[in-house]
Amino acid sequence: METTSVLSLADSDPHHGSGAVATTNAAARQKWTGNDLSLRPVQPVDILFRNLTLSVDITPISWHAIARKIPWQSEDDGNRRKTILDDVSAEIPHSSLTAIMGSSGSGKDVLLSTLTVRETLQYAADLRLPSPLSREERIRIVDEVILELGMKEAANTRIGNSEHKGCSGGEKRRVSIGIQLLANPSILYLDEPTTGLDATSAFQIVRTLKNLAQKGRTIIFTVHQPRSEIWSQFDNLILLSRGAALYSGPASEAVAHFERQGFPMPAFVNPAEHLIDLAAIDNRSPELEVSSVKRVDSLRDVWLHMTAKNPSQATPPKSAQISSSTSATTFAAPLIHQTRVLTVRTFVVTCRDPMGVVASLVEAVAMAILNGWIFYQLDGSLAGIRSRQGSLYIASALQGYLILLYETYRLTVDIQVFDRERNEGVVGIIAFLASRRVSRFILEDLPVPLIFSVIFYFMAGFRADPGQFFIFFGITIVGHYIAVTLAMLCVAVSRDFAVASLVANLSYTVQSLACGFFVQTTTIPVYVRWLKWVAYVWYAFGALCTNEFGGQFYSCPYPGGESDPVCKEYTGAFILESLSIPDDWIVRPVCVCLAFAVAFYAGAGLLLKYWRIDPHSSRAHRSDEEAPASERVTLTRSQQSIRPLDIELQGYSMDVQKTSWNLRSRKVVSILKSIDTKFEAGKLNVILGTSGGGKTSLLSAMAMRLHDTYTTKYLVSGRMLLNGIIPSESAIHSICSYVTQDDDALLPSLTVRETLQFAAVLRLPRWMTRAEKRRRADDVILQLGLKDCANTMIGSDTIRGISGGEKRRVSIAIQILTQPRVLFLDEPTSGLDAFTATSIIDVLRGLADEGRTLIVTLHQSRSDLYQRFDNILLLARGGYQVYSGPGNLMLQHFSSLGFECPRTTNPADFALDAITVDLQDPSEETATREKVQTLVAGWSKKQTPSTSEPHHRQSTPAELGGFKKSSAPLHIAYPLLLRRGLVNLRRQPDLVVARFMQVIGLGICLALFFAPLKNDYYSVQTRFGLVAEVTALYFVGMLQNVAVYPTDRDVFYREHEDNAYGVEAFFLQYTSLELPFEVITSLVFAVLLALAAGLPRTPQLFFIMAANCFCIVNCGESIGIIFNTFVRHTGFAVSFMSVWLSTATILAGILSLDVPRVLEAFNYLSPLKYSVANLAPYSLRAETFTCTEAQRLPNGRCPIETGVQALELYNLNGNAPLNLAALGIATVVYRIVAYLVLKAKKTRWSPLRTKKAST
Repeated sequence: METTSVLSLADSDPHHGSGAVATTNAAARQKWTGNDLSLRPVQPVDILFRNLTLSVDITPISWHAIARKIPWQSEDDGNRRKTILDDVSAEIPHSSLTAIMGSSGSGKDVLLSTLTVRETLQYAADLRLPSPLSREERIRIVDEVILELGMKEAANTRIGNSEHKGCSGGEKRRVSIGIQLLANPSILYLDEPTTGLDATSAFQIVRTLKNLAQKGRTIIFTVHQPRSEIWSQFDNLILLSRGAALYSGPASEAVAHFERQGFPMPAFVNPAEHLIDLAAIDNRSPELEVSSVKRVDSLRDVWLHMTAKNPSQATPPKSAQISSSTSATTFAAPLIHQTRVLTVRTFVVTCRDPMGVVASLVEAVAMAILNGWIFYQLDGSLAGIRSRQGSLYIASALQGYLILLYETYRLTVDIQVFDRERNEGVVGIIAFLASRRVSRFILEDLPVPLIFSVIFYFMAGFRADPGQFFIFFGITIVGHYIAVTLAMLCVAVSRDFAVASLVANLSYTVQSLACGFFVQTTTIPVYVRWLKWVAYVWYAFGALCTNEFGGQFYSCPYPGGESDPVCKEYTGAFILESLSIPDDWIVRPVCVCLAFAVAFYAGAGLLLKYWRIDPHSSRAHRSDEEAPASERVTLTRSQQSIRPLDIELQGYSMDVQKTSWNLRSRKVVSILKSIDTKFEAGKLNVILGTSGGGKTSLLSAMAMRLHDTYTTKYLVSGRMLLNGIIPSESAIHSICSYVTQDDDALLPSLTVRETLQFAAVLRLPRWMTRAEKRRRADDVILQLGLKDCANTMIGSDTIRGISGGEKRRVSIAIQILTQPRVLFLDEPTSGLDAFTATSIIDVLRGLADEGRTLIVTLHQSRSDLYQRFDNILLLARGGYQVYSGPGNLMLQHFSSLGFECPRTTNPADFALDAITVDLQDPSEETATREKVQTLVAGWSKKQTPSTSEPHHRQSTPAELGGFKKSSAPLHIAYPLLLRRGLVNLRRQPDLVVARFMQVIGLGICLALFFAPLKNDYYSVQTRFGLVAEVTALYFVGMLQNVAVYPTDRDVFYREHEDNAYGVEAFFLQYTSLELPFEVITSLVFAVLLALAAGLPRTPQLFFIMAANCFCIVNCGESIGIIFNTFVRHTGFAVSFMSVWLSTATILAGILSLDVPRVLEAFNYLSPLKYSVANLAPYSLRAETFTCTEAQRLPNGRCPIETGVQALELYNLNGNAPLNLAALGIATVVYRIVAYLVLKAKKTRWSPLRTKKAST
């Protein structure tokens, strides 16, 4: 990225600043100007920037990226850069409100979903406001901000997310603004603060910003669809088009400037809308594009010429810098204060994520009970001693590994809030690291190790001595802290779970290999033997072994006791010597383990400080060119050719039942109150309402897209009729399309054109050729003004792609490709500039004119759009119906109740003003609330009971008469989804590398530690350790699934609800993309183990090793599909999967030699049992072993001389071919079960609980 500019932040004259605050607009005083927030005065700052230019590299992402960096490449660099800002200059004085208008875009709110609005703002105040303020003063300021934002009635509502409903989108936007207001900066930048807000709330927000600006602040914000009253608040205006400035100066002079260029403003037109229209490039047709580009270029040239003629403006002032002490825009609280606030906030958030807390505690209980059962009351035999060693390995390593995986996943989600707050300068790294552990000490860090230790220690039958137990517990809790600090280090390396889990998994692999359990430390090759000194597991395992075996003598069956040489193997000294554990090895290793925890956290802190993780810009990609206008294909049909579908609601209400996690308390919240309305086909039906009025909930309920969760139930009453018939859920899904507010169903690594072309081939009728479908996609791109970004990737949190407004248009485009019978659109114009919003409404108007049923929710509407609204449903906050009927009769209805709309006022703005309770001004709240109640009561009296008589049975799509929208058949959907998945995957090199390196990295580690395998006495343990380590591939498969499947699942769920394709197509596509990775990595893994490590170098063993690797990883993927389909909470799924996989690993036959009967039966369901049962015989049966003289038994023989003896010791001398076949069968069965679970989830589990209305 390249940026060139001259930027000046100059201190303003304090006297000048005070004068500006004292001077107010006389006209503005006639209206209430907002609450006087108790914020301290700020240092006034002027901003001046000249010739600001910004460009980004748009070279397509390629696996040959290194070649592009070769110095002698002759490719023209100019062809690989895109200009974002082009020679923009502006002068912004303090005490001013500056608006930037131009292209559409939208910021993303990063808020903690489990906090309420008040809690979110209170914590923000505690972090951002100066420390001298008392607690009472902070609370008062937060209350003032809540009133100023009109959030009084939502103050105690949780923020919520897609799974747990809370605040509306507009309310979340206002909370984000409130957080920034609490920072009380001298300069405040806001990206689209009015997006997602209704017109009245938007005006209130801008009025608040104006009030703050008049007190010395410099406020700059972007805005898309400002109402005329908002325009009057602007002091300065920067008008951009394609990155170039068309105007920059006082807003009051903007209209006159463009009039001088021959573009006068028509009467009764919002000035902002007029200017946005002038700056817009109309891509809907070649002729319009040519004329609009010509207009914009001329306006840009005129402005550049005017700027160049004024040398005084081209040169920045000499006062080009201000001291850091006065330029700080954000208050940084003291470290102790930050830590305290973050600790309390994290504690509250953790408590309100019951599935997360339960996952941690259940993991500890399950691991302790299952392993205590497996190793129940171990005896003193040789097999018992070996099992005792395995149980201590589980306590020192495996338990910590499960914590490591769970915490790594959780951190990739939680750290987003820290990244935002750190970038804002309000949270420090030390405070974040300290608070995370302090807040979770009572909830997790202490209970998890304690529960595990108490249950496991006594069930396993370890030494019944209080001192020994507390040493065991102490080592366990230190291991827990090592796991969580290492997880922080991994996430500091990468926020992407695929990469972070790769680092975590390989780190643990090295730790487990170096600890001396699987491979005897004296036999580890010299070049990696030193790693045991930097392996925390070696210290923890050694300390636990010393604590258990030190000074012990076990049940030797021979007479003579401990002094008898035959009983040597039963002494603790011999056991510790065989494990190469030094004498008196408890205090020192515990201290070293504590040092590891500190070092990992310190390393994480350094990485967070110096290793900045920023989203990288997406690149343009070559794509099929758009079709010429003469070749475009449309599906337009006359209204007579489309059978209309009217939708009628009768007494339609919805409540949300919130249940506490312990099922002890329930709370019912009313969202919609008895809605009676009719949405007619062939007309544009618009739902208007305030933020929190229930618009989105109504659309989601009608489209049957509300999903119950463990704590949230949606209770719908009343009737919804399609042409007088109660539709079934399958009918709704087959007939209706739904454009949601969020755009999470878009694959981030596809371009806009690719996204729409794949959607076209999937969704359009089969009678259309592929070329016609692609041309149809290009036609929609032009209709929705997406031509300029057609070859840009969608983008994500880690990939900068198209803007939020452009994503909104892509989501709309996907749904209108097929011109559906019924189309629900939730806020289709949010995040769009006024011109683009008009274009969208024109497209929807055209669909309605064909006889289709369109239902649209809107927050803000320009005045000329109101004439296009055929029917309007007006909802007040709380879901109360205020009006329903023809749009041209709404003002007449208001007039009949005594509320006249002024002639020059936008009717939509008037209606929203009328139904909004003014929560900012306490003196106006009562009056406006009474007004809203009058309007609600007035409509209730006017309503007449519906005379429609519905059929008292559910219909099917066939009964609705040919309206069914069939999904793409398997033979069409599967190859298309496969191609789409390949394109999306190859543009994510980090994910591809992580998928390969999870298996290959494990193989490399095993080869380094085990090669070359020998045939002495110690190598018996080493060879079985190698077989046991192969079972770690089970976890690899699960981790690979967690990195990919949840995202793919969410996209599939959304597209399946649109009836685009079936479960089979998605499942086969996912499996097909997964298999090549598994095949290739399995072959490489076999090379590393069967050849490099020193196993019998035969073709048979090579392919057997490859087959085992493939089957284990594939089964791990299947387990991931099953659990992540059952549970949407991925962290909860990771925790439970980890317990499942670790239990299977322990029962596989190496770690435990005596398994209870019940668990042995369970073990027959595990693929690891069959893997170990075939790998061990194939790799050991032909081996012979030697020993030293000191190791020989009294009869002169070695303890173990042949592979058969070793196999019999572990009860593994079975039928290897049969077990290999059983492993293959288990792999197929696991994948079939995964498919059946997904199929059942999408076909049998109802997403909506409906209760019948009382009669």
